[in-house]
Amino acid sequence: MAGSGAALRTLLRAANALLQQRRYRAALAVLKGFRNGAVYGAKIRAPHALVMTFLFKSGSLREKLKSIAQATYTHSRNLAFFVFTYKGLMALQSRLQGKKIPFHSFFAACIGGWLVFGENNPINSQIIMYLLSRVLFGLSRLAVEKGYVPQPKQDPFPLVAALIWGTVLWLFEYHRQTLQPSLQSSMTYLYDDSDVWHDISDFLIYNKRTDSK
Repeated sequence: MAGSGAALRTLLRAANALLQQRRYRAALAVLKGFRNGAVYGAKIRAPHALVMTFLFKSGSLREKLKSIAQATYTHSRNLAFFVFTYKGLMALQSRLQGKKIPFHSFFAACIGGWLVFGENNPINSQIIMYLLSRVLFGLSRLAVEKGYVPQPKQDPFPLVAALIWGTVLWLFEYHRQTLQPSLQSSMTYLYDDSDVWHDISDFLIYNKRTDSK
């Protein structure tokens, strides 16, 4: 036991010494990025998948748990490989050109997005739509900062909120098939299911009756 403990301490010292080597810093940053991508993807997806699955999906408990595990794994894996690809290409470009320039980030992320998130599936679709909303907000703010768009005299957020809600409910009511499935499920629960009840049980306690009364 004492020998194994000493060997472990020696191994840890060697690992810590390796981590301090500057010549390996770029490669180690890629590996750390892979680790952080995997952990962050799991932290983000697991609670979301848990809530959405138990709220809107039918099936046995085993099927639901399997669905949660699969969604969590897919999100975690994709984010890990994207960060790995992005940071690896960033390090490669910087090494080839001798410096870091803004185009490196765009190019590396484009390649990573194509390779990792290019498949059109529910997980990737949700991630891309999440990013799209942030990108639009970010580009709007950048346009104001750079002077391409005049600084608004009043906060435009109330108008943006009104237009977004107006558009999404119009799509839900008249072109529902164009919306992402999880958004359809959420809105069906909020706006369609609230039109249906039979007695106090499915008016206040349950959303839908499970018996045949």
